[in-house]
Amino acid sequence: MKKYIIPTLIAFLTLSGCKDFDEINVDPLSPNANQVEPQYFLNNSILGAQQDPNIAERVFVLYWKTAARQHLTTGIAGAADNDAWSVEYWKYLSEWLNNANAAIEIANSRKEAGNSQPHYDNLIQVSRIWRAYLMSEFSDNFGPQPIQAFQGINPEFNSEKDVYYFILNELKDATAKMNLNQPIPAESISKYDMAYKMNWTKWVKYGNSMRMRIAMRLSEVDPSKAKAEFEAAANSNMFISTSDDNFTIAEKTGWDALTGVMSREWNAQLLSATLNNMYIGLGGINSTDQLSADKHSAVKAGDYIGVKYDEQFTTLTNDPSAGYWLDGLPNKIDPRAYKTFYIPGDFSNSIYSYYPSYTNDATTNSGVLTFSNNSTDTISTVNTWNAFAIGNWGVKGQRNGLRGLIGRAPALGKQYRESASSRIFFASWESYFLIAEAALKGWATPMNDEAAYNKGIQDNFTYNGVSQFYGQYIVSNDYNRDGTSVAYGHTAEPGATHIMKYKDPANNNLVSVTINYPVNTIYKNGAFKNDKLTKIITQKYLANMPWLPLESWNDHRRLGLPFFENPAIETPLINLPSITTGNYMTNSIKNFPQRLRYPSSFRNSDPNGYQKAVQLLGTEDAVLTPLWWAKH
Repeated sequence: MKKYIIPTLIAFLTLSGCKDFDEINVDPLSPNANQVEPQYFLNNSILGAQQDPNIAERVFVLYWKTAARQHLTTGIAGAADNDAWSVEYWKYLSEWLNNANAAIEIANSRKEAGNSQPHYDNLIQVSRIWRAYLMSEFSDNFGPQPIQAFQGINPEFNSEKDVYYFILNELKDATAKMNLNQPIPAESISKYDMAYKMNWTKWVKYGNSMRMRIAMRLSEVDPSKAKAEFEAAANSNMFISTSDDNFTIAEKTGWDALTGVMSREWNAQLLSATLNNMYIGLGGINSTDQLSADKHSAVKAGDYIGVKYDEQFTTLTNDPSAGYWLDGLPNKIDPRAYKTFYIPGDFSNSIYSYYPSYTNDATTNSGVLTFSNNSTDTISTVNTWNAFAIGNWGVKGQRNGLRGLIGRAPALGKQYRESASSRIFFASWESYFLIAEAALKGWATPMNDEAAYNKGIQDNFTYNGVSQFYGQYIVSNDYNRDGTSVAYGHTAEPGATHIMKYKDPANNNLVSVTINYPVNTIYKNGAFKNDKLTKIITQKYLANMPWLPLESWNDHRRLGLPFFENPAIETPLINLPSITTGNYMTNSIKNFPQRLRYPSSFRNSDPNGYQKAVQLLGTEDAVLTPLWWAKH
């Protein structure tokens, strides 16, 4: 990658110097610099970044959602990236950046040539704000990148610190230069802004919310810079604060950039153990208050953990639910769970997805467990709720006909699968959770941490259609499986363990068992499970499910929150050699992916640039190499 600048842009700008040619020699069907409108390039950039099925499956689903533990897949969560996918992503991301830069360059060129339009000045600022997002996406994934590439010259790679400082300055300057008195252009022009239709005020709000997001990205490594930038953006009171301000793009069916990012039928997107341990018990809302009467008999007692199957379920992980099969539904659960994932066999549920449509998996609601004596047991999965740790299950996995199969475990609802929703790039709840974290740090903010925390939950409950439970939810002291409660003022830590009951499948007797609350050793050395920051990030994680997996991955890399269980290690994990059968109960940043490696296309086409980029990383170009702002 020697340049980001597109050849067509150079051609357009070159044509602007040919004014002396006789008009008779100008092909009226051939574009020139006076005919190419900058908003076309902004539109192409925003459109492309929605990710067509080719790249969405690889990046949004298999990279971001997997790294963020939003579903059951090991992949990048087991530190295994895919160079072919990264090559494609690099190509796509470069094109999106090219187009954003072209919008700026063409608008400036037209102005200098005396061919400006009233909306050009603001369009330049909009394009800068959007380009800042794309640059953050680049560095959040890979690390160092070339800032000057976006100024029309050959790139020299810059450090991550320089990149994020540049992004913050761009957001600050672009929002300040936006003329809010400039009328919104006619629909024939504004339609090329797929996000806000050239509503300048909304773009300023997005720019300030992005500035808050990026400032918080630096909170652990550069707190003084983070504080100053955050306070300036938040106290402008011009940030995304309502759903009307959300940055969203409507999806549609087909096979193009607007096709749903989670729409590939063969991606199971089953409930993850990480999510499940957060969901169960959180908020104290009874399942019987959420589900139709025909499912009430399937709801289990609050102290029941499930059937213990020693030969088919791994326990070599610090997943607090490991080793058990819940032969029913949880007693209490976060109300967003049943709105996001469908219950196996619940065919009357409006969110039940029959993907993949070319198999009968979604309607096959049973699985076979095989025992060491070669006997088998067929287990019904109708009205059950289970999630499984990622990793290597060895022989136990081979004996388990329930794990990893659609129809046997909760899976993502069809509202996210059928290209009928709007992809969210930034929502009001994220603004409030950012403000809550900032206020907790003692930074100057427009509202206190508890008010912002509750408002973030409220906005996301509204989005998920569960507002009726909000009042009960925010005062709940009930712990989830991770030992975290909802009520902001309830910071009492749970005990190290709690007593539950399991069913012995040999005789169906109930047996008492001591269950550990997990110790998150990469956050404050495991001393806290229920402090205020854990609450904030837990709620932010749940609210950002499923639209913002990259932000959830970013928070985990930055803070070690929320708790991610270690991958199971029945047999060695090739890409995670630090996890052993002797330390699987202890978390380490070496157990979780930190970035994507630079693609081979970059290494081969620009070896000098590649060496500079790796030098700026400070160590090897590896998935487990932490970024500058992340925990080390």
